[in-house]
Amino acid sequence: MTNALFLFDPDRDNVPVNSDESSAGWKLALPPQVKRHAVQAMRLKEGDGFQLSDGKGLRLDVVLDDAQNGIAEVESFVREERPVTRLALVQALAKNGHDEQAIDIATQIGVDVVVPWQADRSIAKWKTGRTDRKWLSTLQAATEQSRRAWTPELSECVSSKQIVSMILRANVHGDMVIVLHQDATDTWASIEERIGHLSDACLGDGKPRTVYVVVGPEGGISENEVGEFVKAGAKSVVLGRNILRASTAGPVALSLLSRSLGRYE
Repeated sequence: MTNALFLFDPDRDNVPVNSDESSAGWKLALPPQVKRHAVQAMRLKEGDGFQLSDGKGLRLDVVLDDAQNGIAEVESFVREERPVTRLALVQALAKNGHDEQAIDIATQIGVDVVVPWQADRSIAKWKTGRTDRKWLSTLQAATEQSRRAWTPELSECVSSKQIVSMILRANVHGDMVIVLHQDATDTWASIEERIGHLSDACLGDGKPRTVYVVVGPEGGISENEVGEFVKAGAKSVVLGRNILRASTAGPVALSLLSRSLGRYE
């Protein structure tokens, strides 16, 4: 069984570690929230192993040395690189927490970037200082649950107009934007070959590229939005015959993309 993973913030938690400073046998004091979770909630005891990560690729394998004082000893460490071909979820705000469910599952699947979108038909509204904290907390919890060393990057909330600009930039940088829409005529099979070409280009020149998946709210993406996105260069596709919820469409697409990119091998 994989050991539990806990996130920490080197700047906030006074745990000044990075891959250059870390060494086997080095002891560190756990941040208070990590100590509470590991010792009090999970009942880890001295000698039990777990992992620490800064959410930016650093993964420490540690053993609890002193439970009372929250001291852990480093056994090994590694700095994991981000994928060259990156996956981004542009998730429209949705009611009843369906948007948070979507980014939770997307994080477990391996999404690299999450972009909140205030779509024309979004009933929920983005509240800076409140919604962003909830989304970040969801991403961090899912990162720990899935034992990831990278927490997805949370971008600022964008409008439909800003998505058009994002698509235009993607055309310049060699990225791809996929819009999921129930009335699209192109199927997912039409995407597979293009994904292969993009992945080969990344491996060939080492340049990072991103595949964006755009998912609408409960009422779907408006015809005007789809038209503007496709006009800017996005690819509109349908995911099978069934209509998926706002909470599941993105994760399903990301799973298919992960398979095409060889992330499950």
